[in-house]
Formats: sequence, structure tokens, C-alpha cells
Amino acid sequence: MVFSFTLTVWAQDFSSSNFTVTAPVLFPGGYSTSTNFSLTGVISQMAIGTSTATTFDLFGGFLYFPFVSTPTVTATAGNTQVALTWTTADASTGWAVSGYAVGQSTTAGGPYTYSDVGNVLASTRTSLTNGTPYYFVIRVTDALGFYIATSTEVSATPTAPAAGGGGGSSGGGGGGGASYTQTGIVFSGRAYPLSRVSILKDAQLAVTTIAGPDSKFKVNLSNLSPGNYLFSVYSEDSNQIRSNSFTFPVYITNGVVTEVGGIFIAPTVALDKSQVRKGDDIAIFGQTAVASDVTIQVNSEQQFFAQTKADANGIYLYNFDTTPLEYGNHSTKTKSAKDAEISPYSLAVPFVVGNTSILVKPREKVCDKRGDVNTDCRINLVDFSIAAYWYKRAAPPASIDLNKDGKVDLIDFSIMAFNWTG
Repeated sequence: MVFSFTLTVWAQDFSSSNFTVTAPVLFPGGYSTSTNFSLTGVISQMAIGTSTATTFDLFGGFLYFPFVSTPTVTATAGNTQVALTWTTADASTGWAVSGYAVGQSTTAGGPYTYSDVGNVLASTRTSLTNGTPYYFVIRVTDALGFYIATSTEVSATPTAPAAGGGGGSSGGGGGGGASYTQTGIVFSGRAYPLSRVSILKDAQLAVTTIAGPDSKFKVNLSNLSPGNYLFSVYSEDSNQIRSNSFTFPVYITNGVVTEVGGIFIAPTVALDKSQVRKGDDIAIFGQTAVASDVTIQVNSEQQFFAQTKADANGIYLYNFDTTPLEYGNHSTKTKSAKDAEISPYSLAVPFVVGNTSILVKPREKVCDKRGDVNTDCRINLVDFSIAAYWYKRAAPPASIDLNKDGKVDLIDFSIMAFNWTG
């Protein structure tokens, strides 16, 4: 007698004495193979290559949450050209940035013509028509050449330089230089709904605005002298918790309004407990852009990720089960995604897993250490960069001249290093 069996395998748990693959996503192809076993079509860490080791754990399916922040783009118009600069795209957990491409169009929203420019943070688009608005986006490419992020659109209109005003041989009429009426910068991006957005220029508050109910903001800073500036942007949520500062350099051109678009302020994040009993939930909450997708990262011996969604007020809340966490110190941070834009990560907030739970005390904002130049309650490379701008320059701001001797020198940097938080 002959028996015939049909074995149906479901995408749940496969196990043997040698390995276990949890909930794979099946896809034709035979991607993972060895002399001992064959596992067909698991989508797992494809962006960083095949996983090999003497012994290994295979985290199959969509366990990881690949991350790449979108660049913030600056567009400065010139004569038949537009100079573009952008911030570095921050990629991790399965993605690595290998380069950028510039998309260009004469129509808002595209379609764009793309040019690969390599792993650089600036590109000048030449042979443009003066008086014609041009629209640009920056795409981010990974190590495999795939596009993994696209900036928001910025625009600029190339303009011929104004005719010089002649002073004549007597020198009595204007110095012979070009005369312009507009020199400034426009900032736009996302913060928190109805939150106050502050712009710092060289560590000094320059302008504030209020984000709209949709979390978007746009603010103009005019009457600037040409030159290099270091700008920082931050916001405060409805609980007066301040975001980390987003800092970037900009060169202001005489007679040109520079546009900086795609600013996406990182979420705020807070916890309901400073210490949590192992196995209990810890509430992770904060504020970000309206209806954005929030990714929560918990740092442990193994990183854990969770996702939730912000509500119509930008508020998010996630109760994280601490059962898989080991005893000891941990931290959590969050990022947001909205309409193909992704924010940087928030500051990391520490907590402890122990045998008892301790609720967080009412928040006290302490930012009084010398060296905290941009007043974000941290002393790190951002503060160092701002101070470096004022190194040996005349009349530095009081917040940067740490020893109040009228100059920024090695003594001020020594004070900053003593209070360094990273």
C-alpha cells in the first residue's frame, strides 16, 4: 500500500534542532542558502547584505525599521545659476547613504530632471535663465543605488546683477557698487501644531514664529548683511519641553533671498517613570507633527523598535512592555515621518529597569552650565561650532565669551570642555 502526503507550510514558525526562523515573509527566489538548509525568500537586512556567522540569529520579515532623515536644502540664486547646499542625510538600521541626486524643474512639484552629484553636500546649477523660477529637490541614494529619501522642494529665481551706481571721478556718488534692496533668508518646515518656533543667528535669537495647526511654519529674516551665518532652529511643545536644536551654516548673498526648506524638527520625548519594575509598562510620549508616524527606539543590549501615530494635535503615546529588557540602564528616542519626510531623532531620555517603579518628578528645566551656547541643555559639538565661529572675533556675544574677557579663545574652549555633556 502506498501513502501520499501533502505538507502545507505556513509563514509562522519553522524549527529544527539547529535553527528557528520566526514568521518569515515568503517570496520566490532562494535568497538564503547553505549546505545545511535552504530558506526561500526571506526579506531580511537586504540593504546590508547577506548575514553570515558560525552561529547566528536570523530576524526575519520586517523586524527592522530602516531609518534615513531627509536633507534640509538651501537654495541661493545668482546670475544664471542657483547654488544648492543640503544637510547630511542620517541613515541607519539597514541603510547607508552613498550619494545624492539633484532634481530640477521649472514647474512647482515637477516633473524633475535628476542628476547624480555623488556623496557631496553642495551643487551649483548653471546655465539657467535669469528671471525664471526653478524648483529643486534632493534625493538620497543608498549603497545599492536605490532612492531612499527625497527632500521637500525649494525654489530660487536666478537674477542678473544690478547695474553699478557710478560715483564719477569726483567720488561723490555711491562708491560704484551694486545697489540691492533685498537680502535675507526664508525658513520653512514642520514643527508641532501651534508651537513657537525660534530661529537663532550665531547663537542669538533672531526671529520667532508660530507653526500652523498643520504643524508647518514659514518665517522670513531680512535685512541681513552678506556673509556666513550659523543658524539654529528649535521649538517647544505644549508641555514646554524643548526640542533639540537643528543647526546648519548658510552663506547669505547680497541682493538675494535664500530659501531653506525641508526643516523637520525632531519630536519631543518624555517618560512617566525614571525607573520601571521589570515587566511593567513604561509610557513614552511627546509631541511632533500632526498625524505623523512615530518610530520609538529603546536602546538595550538588543535594540527594540515600536511604532505609533500622533493624533490631530501631534501628541503621541506608547506603553512599552519592559519584559524583554534586562535590568539596568536604558534609554529611548523617537523620530517622525510625514509625507515622505523624516525627522532626525530626538534627544535620548534615560531610564532604569529595576525591581520597583519610580515616577518621574515634575520637570525642572536646568540649563545653567557655562558652555551651553544654544541653550538646549547640552554642551556638545553644536556649541563648539558656534563658539569656533566667534574665535578671536571682535565683540562676541556674552553667552559665548564664557570668562567675560571680551574675546573667545582657548580659555573659553577649556571651560566648555570641562562642562561637556556630548
